[in-house]
Amino acid sequence: MEEEGSLLKNLSAGLGREDGLYPTWVVIMLAVILIVTIAVDILGNLLVIISVLKNKNLRKAGNAFVVSLAIADLLVAFYPYPLVLMAIVHGGWVMGYLHCQASGFLMGISVIGSVFNITGIAINRYYYICHSLKYDTLFSGTNTVCYVGLVWALTLLAIVPNFFVESLQYDPRVYSCTFAQSVSALYTISVVVIHFFLPITIVSYCYLRIWLLVLQVRRRVKPETQPKIKPHDFWNFLTMFMVFVLFAVCWAPLNFIGFVVAVKPTLGSLIPEWLFTASYFMAYFNSCLNAVVYGVMNQNFRKEYKRIILTALQLAYRTDGD
Repeated sequence: MEEEGSLLKNLSAGLGREDGLYPTWVVIMLAVILIVTIAVDILGNLLVIISVLKNKNLRKAGNAFVVSLAIADLLVAFYPYPLVLMAIVHGGWVMGYLHCQASGFLMGISVIGSVFNITGIAINRYYYICHSLKYDTLFSGTNTVCYVGLVWALTLLAIVPNFFVESLQYDPRVYSCTFAQSVSALYTISVVVIHFFLPITIVSYCYLRIWLLVLQVRRRVKPETQPKIKPHDFWNFLTMFMVFVLFAVCWAPLNFIGFVVAVKPTLGSLIPEWLFTASYFMAYFNSCLNAVVYGVMNQNFRKEYKRIILTALQLAYRTDGD
């Protein structure tokens, strides 16, 4: 009982801090959300990676970006998120400066890597459906590996400037060492435009073109000249489109807040802290959603998930039996 009471005190000291801004139940809720996010993130994204490696139906060029995206999501589950959880429990950052910088760095790598991989997925789907004759040449095995490598090279290049402007700082409102939007208005605007608005625009264009083609095919406009879209190709596209929509919905509030405050700093005081905190935890929660989307909307992933889980349970049962 004493340990439980101590935990509640530590949690209430978290987001509420000295000014008692938030009640204990809010802090506990944020901790629970983070715990669920970490658990589903690790389990789900490991299932995604194993599924693609094991199932020949999933070992396609486009899914190289899916595996890369899963790796980006896993980065935060193994290190930054547990440190955020520790900060909530202890009522502040207790891991020191180096862990703070490393945590912020990996979180930035994960975020930028995610949006760049989602952009890669959209471009891949665009060429697969809208320019199918060019697809095999553009997305050969070697080329696809190079594209994934380029995604991570650009991701690393994008995060490096943070060390020069010292923008990776601890923010007590979200108990995270993260990108400080107030360090430089110009830099914040550049980050939001280059790392969010521009990729989202490219992805939106790709999916808009795909949707237009899908609608043309379904309406049978000039059926003798229109290409056919196979049902499983349509569902694959729909799955990746949903991944994009969820990413945009989860990350848009935080990016819009940063952009607005950078353009007009006086608006910063008008944004409630609860809204800022909620936007951060919405963004955090996105890292566990992709694997769930694949399982719900893609039959191949769903079957492979079941096979992997059943195999793991059988192995566990045999081990216990021995």
